Amino acid sequence: MPLTNKFGFIGGGNMAEALIRGLLAGGVAPAAVIVSEPLTERAEFLRTRYSVRLASDNREVITRSDVVILAVKPQVWGAVHPSLAEIASRDVLFVSIMAGVSTATIEAPFVEKVRVTRVMPNTPALVLEGASAICAGKHTLPGDLVLTRKIFELIGKAYLLDEKLLDAVTGLSGSGPAYVFTFIEALSDAGVKQGLPRDVALGLAAQTVFGSAKLLLECHEHPAVLREKVTSPGGTTIAGLHAMEQRGFRGAVMDAVEAATLRSAELGAKTGK
Repeated sequence: MPLTNKFGFIGGGNMAEALIRGLLAGGVAPAAVIVSEPLTERAEFLRTRYSVRLASDNREVITRSDVVILAVKPQVWGAVHPSLAEIASRDVLFVSIMAGVSTATIEAPFVEKVRVTRVMPNTPALVLEGASAICAGKHTLPGDLVLTRKIFELIGKAYLLDEKLLDAVTGLSGSGPAYVFTFIEALSDAGVKQGLPRDVALGLAAQTVFGSAKLLLECHEHPAVLREKVTSPGGTTIAGLHAMEQRGFRGAVMDAVEAATLRSAELGAKTGK
């Protein structure tokens, strides 16, 4: 069944647009979506493309919605929350996608004990294939996590976690697309080195990564099991895997996730996390 809530967006950037697309694809009426976006050109684009309503200010979003997506940049939050603090109520669920801003930091300025869930999505949400992690704030109700998960399952996969794990999510799936793009680029470069045309090499590399991920998700088998199915004794694949292991591929990926996780924690501390 389509969601029957009234959705408001404070901020109309790329991730907000992905969520709007997901909501509309999931059966939510455009009239049930209202957006507050300070850039006139961007606001008009969203109105024209998706037929959503535009708010005159952030306060109007609060009064006309029962779910409000906080989609502004983290450094802007300090300028945004004063206009919301006195009018927000327990009737509104705030869903934050502000990277590195804790639920406690979001809750602090409000007069009432507002309901907040926090989500860490990633950029594949732009094509409705995102990976999101969701955590609860101090005052959320049991149904709030269920609703938030339903929203983010419209743009991909969504998982419920403790907030203390969101830095690790940032290091893995938040930064992960950059790792994957680098891997695809390396595969493509390798193909060109071996004589393939650039467009063919890139297409083969991207489709191989896409197809492998789809196979893993649909088969529900461990990656090692699927890897073994294409690794014949004395064959080409084991020769390639041996070369990767010699150069520390697995360790490099693990180090990248750890480094990004630590950096996420550092940045969060600067925003009052």
